[in-house]
Amino acid sequence: MERMYFDNAATTRLSRRALAAMLPFMEGEQGNPSSLHSYAREARKALEQARTKIAGCLGAEAEEIVFTSGGSEGNNYLLRGAVAANHAKGRHVITSAVEHPSVLNTLYGLERQGSIELTVLPVDGYGRVSVVDVFAAMRPDTILISVMMANNEVGTLQPISSIGALCREQGILFHVDAVQAAGHIPVDMHALHADLLTISAHKFHGPRGMGAAYVKKGMAIFPLLTGGEQEKHRRAGTENVAGAVGMAEALLEQTEGMEEERLRIEALSTQLIDGILSTVPGCQLTGHRLERLPGIVSFLFDDVSADELLALLDMQGIAASAGSACTAGSNEPSHVLKAMGLLNGGRRAPLRLSLSRYTTNAEIEKVLSILPEVIHRLRR
Repeated sequence: MERMYFDNAATTRLSRRALAAMLPFMEGEQGNPSSLHSYAREARKALEQARTKIAGCLGAEAEEIVFTSGGSEGNNYLLRGAVAANHAKGRHVITSAVEHPSVLNTLYGLERQGSIELTVLPVDGYGRVSVVDVFAAMRPDTILISVMMANNEVGTLQPISSIGALCREQGILFHVDAVQAAGHIPVDMHALHADLLTISAHKFHGPRGMGAAYVKKGMAIFPLLTGGEQEKHRRAGTENVAGAVGMAEALLEQTEGMEEERLRIEALSTQLIDGILSTVPGCQLTGHRLERLPGIVSFLFDDVSADELLALLDMQGIAASAGSACTAGSNEPSHVLKAMGLLNGGRRAPLRLSLSRYTTNAEIEKVLSILPEVIHRLRR
């Protein structure tokens, strides 16, 4: 049976180009970049070249990139570090109700500790936060605003540039979780007006366990991990040279062909959306139809169990998800769909189908031939 992977929002396949770049540092180039011998100098050179490549893809400077283990660590580092470094200026923080758990749970934890006062803004039925609401929530003691660039469950894009410009005007730090967006749509620090930003390699065909944080030059931020002097005292621990090299190569590869690939994936997503809406009754597209990531398609199906739906699709060779991989196995309903007002009674199963550059037209057609029958069987 042919297997088809439609869970790319959870993690993507490592690209061959990224793997090829990593192999020398996994097989023979064993130098620690903090040492002084020739092996170490080669490792340090590769690390800094990777930093420069990533910065170039983001419209940033190399010194503004801090390597991390991924999106969750990056969000923790930037949020906790910014709050600690700016505590004398104020304690008020603003975020939205549809942020990733690594943002929401971190901020809720800081609130419970008494470190901050938190305002969580509502979203509309598409999952978008209002710029007007952001402005209305600002206070003289607001030190930080955190809004994701694109939602990981429904794909909706947020008005990041407008919020960023507002933050810059008011002198408030702006953090953007761009984990789901980087490598799929343009992420330019100048256009976003962001002071802090998080990306993760495995979302754009890079290695798992590797990420990066952008910290605007001159920004004071406390480290999350302390110990050695790596990353200019910003993150202690021996750097993952192979991971950094692979991440840089994957992001560069995605960026080089981004516009052409975006149009191709948008066409496949449109085919998938139109096909499902026209053949499956009791079905609702979630997220904004146009202002969304090209590769995330999500639905709600009436009178269906999510677990049974995913199990039957898996038996048919289709790997999909009900939403965020970080909350898989939880009995709690999606906080994103709940905030969007889409879980107000009745049994409704969420389904997220996420595409990548490896997704083919034949796979889309196969899903469209299988899914309607699977839904029919479950309802029957």
